[in-house]
Amino acid sequence: MRLVLETLDSAGEIDVGIDDLVIAGWTGRNVEAVEEHIAELEEIGVARPPRVPCFYRVSAGLLSTSQTLQFWGEDSSGEVEFVLYGTDDGMLVGLGSDHTDRKVEAYSITVSKQMCTKPISGKAWRYDDVADHWDSLMLRSWAVIGGERQAYQEGPVSAMRSPEDLIGRYAGGAKVLPAGTAMFGGTLAVIGGLRPAQRFEMEIEDPVRGRTIAHGYDVATLPTDG
Repeated sequence: MRLVLETLDSAGEIDVGIDDLVIAGWTGRNVEAVEEHIAELEEIGVARPPRVPCFYRVSAGLLSTSQTLQFWGEDSSGEVEFVLYGTDDGMLVGLGSDHTDRKVEAYSITVSKQMCTKPISGKAWRYDDVADHWDSLMLRSWAVIGGERQAYQEGPVSAMRSPEDLIGRYAGGAKVLPAGTAMFGGTLAVIGGLRPAQRFEMEIEDPVRGRTIAHGYDVATLPTDG
């Protein structure tokens, strides 16, 4: 996978090999709020996760920087997340959408995570360049529905557990992701409820360094015959 690595003084293309893709779920720092949300989902038939946070392993081949993606049916939607990449040259942070089939999610979260391509930005930063002000980073997303661009999510990454917390829980106390591993870090509450869109746009902003990573993708739906 080829990404543009933007450092504090330059930018250039690098090759990042990813063999293992992990989707971290239920990553909110407010444990009581996470429990309330789990209870709400149980009421509509979504099973309680086996542990909190939970780590779903999916195919690394689902990662894509394409700006037009195909999804089965019309029951899927995106959600903005920070993405961590483990490399031999240090950990990177980028941007992704845990695009998920909501109809499938009602009977199996694990299967729903595997159902959809995982869009990611083509740009990344060194984690060391943002680690000392990590909690100031902001995530935002927009859904384009019927030609109207609607605010969909907005909030700081501090709403989710820190990268070190997630990595330590997933990788037995490790401080950085193993080389060849990518991890989606969890998402924010949706403004106005989950809903499908014809296009999904997202960004992660570093207000301290005055820079942003942005990405968007058009959603092409495939027919559900049979």
